[in-house]
Amino acid sequence: MTDTDTDTLTEPVTDTDRDKDSGPGVRDGGLVTQGLAVGYRTRSPCGRRTGRAVLSGLGLQARAGELTVLLGPNGAGKSTLLRTLCGLLPPLGGTVLIGGADLARQSPTALARRLAVVLTDRVDPGLLSVRELAGLGRHPHTGFTGRLTAADHAVVAWSLKAVGADHLADRPAAELSDGERQRVLTARALAQEPEVILLDEPTAFLDVPSRVALTVLLRDLARDKGLTVVVSTHDLELALRVADAVWLVDRDSRVHAGAPEDLIRSGAVSAAFDADHLAFEPASGTFGLRRTPRAQVTVDAPADVLPLLERALAREGLAVTERGGPPADRKVSWDGADRLSLTGQDGRTVHVRGFHELTRTARTW
Repeated sequence: MTDTDTDTLTEPVTDTDRDKDSGPGVRDGGLVTQGLAVGYRTRSPCGRRTGRAVLSGLGLQARAGELTVLLGPNGAGKSTLLRTLCGLLPPLGGTVLIGGADLARQSPTALARRLAVVLTDRVDPGLLSVRELAGLGRHPHTGFTGRLTAADHAVVAWSLKAVGADHLADRPAAELSDGERQRVLTARALAQEPEVILLDEPTAFLDVPSRVALTVLLRDLARDKGLTVVVSTHDLELALRVADAVWLVDRDSRVHAGAPEDLIRSGAVSAAFDADHLAFEPASGTFGLRRTPRAQVTVDAPADVLPLLERALAREGLAVTERGGPPADRKVSWDGADRLSLTGQDGRTVHVRGFHELTRTARTW
């Protein structure tokens, strides 16, 4: 079921004409679910087919021109929802609308022109070049022959340039790095000229810089080209910083929808992800260790160093006293040039260099 305290469903809007010369133009529409139930169909011992719903009563909207991220703990039903939205799993109830049209009533060709999907499954490109792999996105538009026209080649070239992969066009796709491959698969999706792009954990195999670059790219493509982009991801902190909207599946199979700040302020993010030793910190939008401090420490350090000292000391079970509060019986002072002074309960001062020596010494307090 959806959380009624957050985003509300609006009437679907039909799609407008697209500009064929410059790629997808800005347009209304988006993806809407109405009373959607997702899950799996099973057979009972007596042979009767029954449905086991994972999520139900979903009234969601992903708007054109926005990046919507799908978040939730493992096993919450994110992949099931995403696969239902793209038609790989039939819904147990309700409808999915793309640009106002019922997904279930679309022919495969018509659906491929409206919807592009990038899944986590590894793609074996064989002997295809990057240009040929991206060109597969044009097949919904090529008709019976499957031959690409000059206009089709222009769209493929545009899609590769849009994701910053035009310099890779002649390379064998099998030689690409994980980050490059994800960009090319995104280009293949763009080459379909869809209204909606669904991506299941597109950053799963990428390093941190590549994750940030791809997520920002998807947000920029949504805004610049009027696309509806829905991404399932485990990169919670990055998603909350970059996304325009969030669908958050909690532990009780409810889906909260709204801006990232709405879900942070309501406590939905903390409720979904906090664990025994991990807590979401709304002020910073990051996760921190949750543990009871064994002692208090007074810290004397410049503002740019203080957060690093707090984090290092927290790892050793030490909490920094609030500025202006009563002094603790332990003290850490920043002496400059990576040198620190540690004064213990006995009044004895030890001088150390760097954070590694700091934490090793503080561990014995």
